[in-house]
Amino acid sequence: MVVSSGDMEIQRIREKKLVEMMQKTRAQLESASKNEGRPITLTDASFSSEISKYPLMVVDFWAAWCGPCRMVAPVVEQLAKEYAGRVVFGKLNVDENPLTSNEFEVQSIPTLLIFRNGEAVDGIIGAAPKHQLESKIKSHLSN
Repeated sequence: MVVSSGDMEIQRIREKKLVEMMQKTRAQLESASKNEGRPITLTDASFSSEISKYPLMVVDFWAAWCGPCRMVAPVVEQLAKEYAGRVVFGKLNVDENPLTSNEFEVQSIPTLLIFRNGEAVDGIIGAAPKHQLESKIKSHLSN
């Protein structure tokens, strides 16, 4: 089999892109692990840039006055620690950040949305138990 210089160039470009993708993913995971397993506080101003930084992010839409939100908060904190380096967790106060909550049509809280590469792919509305949240997260980790 004869390999042309064009084929060799295409292979070189593929290898270079693969290395770049691996480095980007490694950097994202290192950045996520620097959080030491704590959720990131998100705002209307930071939301878009933060969710696009990470391959997988779970965002908790909450409010201080919301009882079910206070029930879910420790579960989110616990999952953030358990999945540090694999999943990044964020929290967005809907009262302080109405633009983002309106953009995603958050009508009830708590709402947890799962973002893959900056795109909303799944979610849970209401105070769900840990095993249910974990099941949703695991299904997106395996993809």
